[in-house]
Amino acid sequence: MKSKRWSLRKDYDIKVVEQLSESLGVDKIIATLLAERGISSFEEARRFFRPSLDQIHDPYRMKDMDRAISRIDAAIENGERIMVYGDYDVDGTSAVALLYSYLMAVHDNIDFYIPDRDTEGSGISFQGIDVAHNTGVKLIIALDCGIKAVEQVDYAAQRGIDFIIGDHHLAGDVLPRAVAVLDPKRPDCDYPFKELSGCGIGFKIVEAHMERHLGVRLCDDPASLSEENAALREEMKLHLLKFLDLVALSVASDMVPITGENRVLAYYGLKVINTRPRPGIEAILGYGHVERRTEADRQKNPSDKSYFRRELSISDLIFLIGPRLNAAGRLHSAYDSVRLLLCDNNAQARQLASEIDTYNRDRKNLDSEATETAKRRINEDPAMLMRHSIVLYDENWHKGVVGIVASRLVEAYYKPTIIFTRSSDDLIVGSARSFKEFDVHTALENCADLLENFGGHRCAAGVSLKAENFEAFKDRFEQVVADTIPASSFEPEIEIDAEVNFGEHITPKFLRILKQFAPFGPENNVPVFVSHHLVNAGDPPPRIVGSNHLRFSAISLDSRSHAFSAIGFQLGDNLQRVVDGDQFSLCYMLEENHWNGKTEIQLRVKDIHFDE
Repeated sequence: MKSKRWSLRKDYDIKVVEQLSESLGVDKIIATLLAERGISSFEEARRFFRPSLDQIHDPYRMKDMDRAISRIDAAIENGERIMVYGDYDVDGTSAVALLYSYLMAVHDNIDFYIPDRDTEGSGISFQGIDVAHNTGVKLIIALDCGIKAVEQVDYAAQRGIDFIIGDHHLAGDVLPRAVAVLDPKRPDCDYPFKELSGCGIGFKIVEAHMERHLGVRLCDDPASLSEENAALREEMKLHLLKFLDLVALSVASDMVPITGENRVLAYYGLKVINTRPRPGIEAILGYGHVERRTEADRQKNPSDKSYFRRELSISDLIFLIGPRLNAAGRLHSAYDSVRLLLCDNNAQARQLASEIDTYNRDRKNLDSEATETAKRRINEDPAMLMRHSIVLYDENWHKGVVGIVASRLVEAYYKPTIIFTRSSDDLIVGSARSFKEFDVHTALENCADLLENFGGHRCAAGVSLKAENFEAFKDRFEQVVADTIPASSFEPEIEIDAEVNFGEHITPKFLRILKQFAPFGPENNVPVFVSHHLVNAGDPPPRIVGSNHLRFSAISLDSRSHAFSAIGFQLGDNLQRVVDGDQFSLCYMLEENHWNGKTEIQLRVKDIHFDE
């Protein structure tokens, strides 16, 4: 396993920590965690710990939102056929399900479209526009794609089709000539929060449409409204809540920052999933072995309104739901994912979920085979091991898994990685993945003259090029990587939030407050702690469990006050030194472990360093 360097965060003002600790009445470790998240006052902390839909921004602050809503209203009034168009990943399919289900309630001449990964690729395709034209569509609302679809939007206009673009990717030099281009990242957009998911953009369209027709806004002060309008505002909030499970799913799966507005939307979306899951989400969670609460559970604790036997988190959406929904688009058709999310029949949802789970099992096999082949090629080539980047091509790799393979190689080698395979035409297509120190999208911009198309984010992007340009691109990309980041950045880093003392800090109260930092995700990660001068507590004896996971118990030499059970995934190689009583430091997260009816604090160990 590649060695990791530990880095203790110091990006906060100690005076802010002291002020927060005093004003909130919390320990300085908690105050430090808040300061690291940009919180500097009592009021900001209150808003952080008590998310509210009142905190989200006015949708009409987004450039072109008024034009978008006016065009949608005109289409509804004139009975025009509308197509909701989205990409084939979780963000795209959840966005389509959200906006389609909302518009279906007010307009019956509507359809949705997801491009085929193999024949059309990602984004807006000419083929999709042709389908729209042949079925009488007059307005396409594209979500999670389209910000660079200049030619496609012009092509649609020639066929009498208007476009509304709802995207969250980086814009190119020229915006599409659409009726409205909704993208907080476009340079001339003053929307306060720039990191909405594609589904989040769809939600803002729904919010804006409801506000226009009800005559109230979420951002209105309830005290300033008449009794009737205050009631309408509350009714609108309840209706909007029904869509937030889909937004939470997109926020988790697309790995957008869980800060600001995203944190509020994800917070309420998780509440919806944990209390009133839609049939499609419940059905697919069954394949992740998430059990519903029984009637006996409810009688035992009537005040607990949760639907499942354990509370689901963002991690559950990422690892249990996201891969399965993605698998449909990777190996079959993303239409299945949309149908599952729209389904209101439990039996039909279970059938669709069963089919999607089969696609996911097939995806795992393809992913595993391609990953092992790629690792073998890298490890057997000394020159490749010396390179700063990994760029591989194999025409036999399935297009649907190249992104997953790239992610696994970044994890294994900690280098910017692009995995290519043959497309259905004369192009080869690839998925790029990176880590926080390296902006892969900017690197691709430096190679744009060799590419046919590219787009994405800082840490993930899609790319296509002609086969004859592959070697030149591989060398250019390598040079860009080598010139951009120092050698130290190729060593995986664990960022540590704070140093804690076993006896002084780790208490049930401390953990209860930590849980209020959720939902966790990018830029609001689960806090990582470090403790030094530790040894094996001996009871129970250290052992290997599962696939090389180290389970043991640790105690501090400084206090000897309390031992904590710990588990370190893929850290089994350290067993003997722990057994021998060697002194060590641990880098870990805190969690609750439920076993045999008891709950205890457990350390989820990320890394272990032994004292020399």
